[in-house]
Amino acid sequence: MASNKPAPSPTLRPIPRFIFASRWLQLPLYIGLIAAQGVYVFHFWVELVHLLEAAFGSQPALQALITSIGYRSDVQITALNETIIMLVVLALIDVVMISNLLIMVIVGGYETFVSRMDLEGHPDQPEWLSHVNASVLKVKLGTAIIGISSIHLLKTFINAANYDVKVLMWQTTIHVVFLLSALAIAYTDKIPTSTHAASQH
Repeated sequence: MASNKPAPSPTLRPIPRFIFASRWLQLPLYIGLIAAQGVYVFHFWVELVHLLEAAFGSQPALQALITSIGYRSDVQITALNETIIMLVVLALIDVVMISNLLIMVIVGGYETFVSRMDLEGHPDQPEWLSHVNASVLKVKLGTAIIGISSIHLLKTFINAANYDVKVLMWQTTIHVVFLLSALAIAYTDKIPTSTHAASQH
């Protein structure tokens, strides 16, 4: 009867073992990102509470929102308007997207560069984590950065009256550069796969 025991792990020499163990130096970095995630969660709820309080007529909350989104107007603002609500909601979406980016970096980076998390079969395992590697992680991070840049650009255009033309042009240019960079990363990651498939025919 054949044994199903897994093959024993090869014993590393001292120097390779030391070099390989150095990957755990990244662990404090991921813990720091988790702390940053907590700050974003706190900021999200502060802004959301201000929005709800302003909706019920709180002037201090309204002024806090106006200051945080950098909104300026020639007339005195005494109540929420559609533009302020839209800018605040976009700011909240921005926080959520950056939080998603942090999760991808924390979970995907730990799984790829530090240690396996052994989430196979777990009901809450992210779908993308089952085939994550350095290339997939780069493409997903590039896509997330484009989404965040899009939200920032939309916020700027909605509040365009409070920005200089040069700022609008530079933000648009930077967004296009992000987009082209993500396309270039996706294309360069696709080349080895296409080359390998062509060599098999």
